[in-house]
Amino acid sequence: MNKKWSMPKLSLVIIAIAFLWIKTYVSYYAAFSIQIDNMMQAIILFINPLSFLLLIFGVALFIKKEKNRNIYVIATSAVLTLILFANMVFYRFFNDFITLPVLFQTSNFGDLGGSALENVYWTDALYFIDVLLLIAIVKLKPAFIGFRETTKINRRAYFLVAIATFFFNLGLAETERPQLLTRTFDREMLVKNIGTYNYHLYDIYLQSKQSAQRALADSSELVDVNNYVETKQTNSADQFQGIAEGKNLIVVKLESTQNFVINNEMNGETITPFLNSLTEDQDTIYMDNFYHQTEQGKTSDSEFLLDNSLYPLGRGAVFFTHSGNEFQTLTDSLNNEGYFTSAMHANNKSFWNRDIVYENFGYDRYYSLPDYTVGEGEAVNWGMKDIPFFQQSVDHMKEMDQPFYSKMITLTNHHPFYLDEEDKFIDEYDSNSGTLNRYFQTVRYTDEAIKEFFTSLKESGLYEDSVIVMYGDHYGISENHNTAMGQYLDKEITPFESTQLQRVPMFIHVPGSGIGTTDHSLAGQIDLKPTIQNLMGIETGNSIQFGQNIFSEENDDFVILRDGRFITEDLVYAGETCWDKETGEETDMEACAPFKERADEELAYNDEIIYGDLLRFYDAENGRLIEDDTLIEE
Repeated sequence: MNKKWSMPKLSLVIIAIAFLWIKTYVSYYAAFSIQIDNMMQAIILFINPLSFLLLIFGVALFIKKEKNRNIYVIATSAVLTLILFANMVFYRFFNDFITLPVLFQTSNFGDLGGSALENVYWTDALYFIDVLLLIAIVKLKPAFIGFRETTKINRRAYFLVAIATFFFNLGLAETERPQLLTRTFDREMLVKNIGTYNYHLYDIYLQSKQSAQRALADSSELVDVNNYVETKQTNSADQFQGIAEGKNLIVVKLESTQNFVINNEMNGETITPFLNSLTEDQDTIYMDNFYHQTEQGKTSDSEFLLDNSLYPLGRGAVFFTHSGNEFQTLTDSLNNEGYFTSAMHANNKSFWNRDIVYENFGYDRYYSLPDYTVGEGEAVNWGMKDIPFFQQSVDHMKEMDQPFYSKMITLTNHHPFYLDEEDKFIDEYDSNSGTLNRYFQTVRYTDEAIKEFFTSLKESGLYEDSVIVMYGDHYGISENHNTAMGQYLDKEITPFESTQLQRVPMFIHVPGSGIGTTDHSLAGQIDLKPTIQNLMGIETGNSIQFGQNIFSEENDDFVILRDGRFITEDLVYAGETCWDKETGEETDMEACAPFKERADEELAYNDEIIYGDLLRFYDAENGRLIEDDTLIEE
C-alpha cells in the first residue's frame, strides 16, 4: 500500500522512432506535395514509415552496451534524416524521388551546386532538430527515459509488432492499389503506399534484379520485341522525303524550353520573338503538338531518344546505367553516309557521362568546355552562355569536313534560371515562384542567341547548305510550380493541363525549301530519329526503334510519356484518369484502356532491350537476329 505508482520509462528507441515517424509524415505534405484522394490513402500514408523504422531501430535492442546502443540510435536517425532531406531537395527540382542509379551519377554532382542550393531553404534545418534532441537526451539522461537492456521476450514482441505492421501496411496498399510492386514507373505511388524508406529498399532490389538481366539475356528475348516493332514501321513515302539529302545537319537542343512560351507574351512583352518568326517562316516546319519523353536523365534522356528512338529508363539515366550497351544510332547511320559527326556542348566533357557515351554512339568529335574560350562574364548557371557558345561553335563548323552533323546543347535556360543584368531583355514575372519568374528571362535570352546563331551561319556561308532541327529537351517548370503556372495561364493546372505542358517546340528549317507550315501532328522525341533520317534520305527499315516518321500517313498519332501517361488524337491519360482532349474533362476510363495496355507493353519491351542489352543480338545491316555468331532467318 505504501508503494508509489511510477510511470513506465520510455526507451530511446521509441523516442527516435516517434520523432522520425512524425517528421516523415509531415514531409509528405510539406515537402513532397503527395495527393490524398480518400480516407484509406490517408491511413496508409500515416502508417507507411512505421514498419521500416521499427525494424531498423530494432537492431539497437540487440546491442548490449548502452553507449554503443545510443550511438547506433543517433547515427541511424541522422542517416535517415539525410536520406529524407536529399529526397526533399531532389523532389523540389525534379518532382521525383531519388533512385539508386541517380546516386551513381557522381560525375554530375560538381555541376549541380547552383541548382541544389536553390532548392535548400533555411527552414530545412528544422528537420534535424530531433537528432539534436536525441543527443541532448543521451547527455542529460532525463528521468522519463530508460536505458536498460531489453529482454528476449520484449524483443520478440517488438519484432512481431514490426512485422505485423509491415504486412498490414502492404495489405492495405495492395487493396488500395493492386499490382503496386509491378508498376515501378510510378515512384510517387510507391512512396505513398509503402513509405520513403521501404521504397529505397525496393529500389535496391530492383537495381540488383535488373543488373542480372543482361547476364541472363539471350537472342530469343528479342523475337517478340522485333515483331512488335515491325508493326510500327511506316514505309510510305511523303512529300519531305530526302529534301535535306547531302546537306549539313545541325540539331539544336533548346534547354528546358516548353512550348507554352512560343507565340506568347509575359506582362505584354514577347517572350520568343525570333522563334515566333520561324513559325511563320516559308522554310520552316513548326510542330506545336510535340512532346518531350524524358525521365530522370533529363537532357541526356532527350539525347538518348534522338540517337536511338528508344525510350529512356524510368530510373536513372541510360547514359550512366547502360553506357556500354550495343545501340543502333542516328550518328552511326550518318557516319555510314560519309558525314563528319560531332557533339558540341560547352560544359565538362564527363557530365552525364557524355565522353563515354558519345564514343559508343559513334561521334567523330566531342567539342566540350576545353574547346571553347570562356571570357569574363560569359558563363552563367551551368556553363558558357548561349550567345558566345553559338558564335564559337560556328567557327568550329567552318573547319569541319562537309557534309557534317553537329548536335548542339544550349545551357543558359537552365535551372535555376539566373542571368546577368546585361542579358535581361525582358522583366521578371511576378508570381510566387522565383523559378517561373526568372524562366521567362532566360528563355528570352536563348531566343536572342538562336537569332544570332542564324546570322552567324549565314555570314559563314554554311546556312544555305544546312538543315537545322531545333527542339526543347525537357520541361523547365516542374509540377511543383503549378500554382504559379496557373496564375500565368489563368487556368487550373489539372493532370490533363500538366500533361499538355509537357509539349516542347520543334522546328525543322531547310533554307530555300519553301516547306513552311505549322504542323499539328501528334509526335514525340522518340520520332526524331526516323523523321530526320527520312529528311536526309537514309533508309531506316532494319533498325529496331519505337519512333515513326512524323510525316508519314501511316503514323499512328500516339505518344507515350516515360512515366506511363499517354496522348492520342482524342484522349489523354494522366493522373490515373482518362481525359477528353477536346474538353479537358474527365471521361470514361474504358476509352483509355486499350491504349494503356499498349503503352505498358511498349515501355516493357523497351526496358527489355536496354536492361538485357538485346541489340547485341541483332544485325541492323541485315535485319536479322544473331545467335552464336549466326544470322537467324526470321
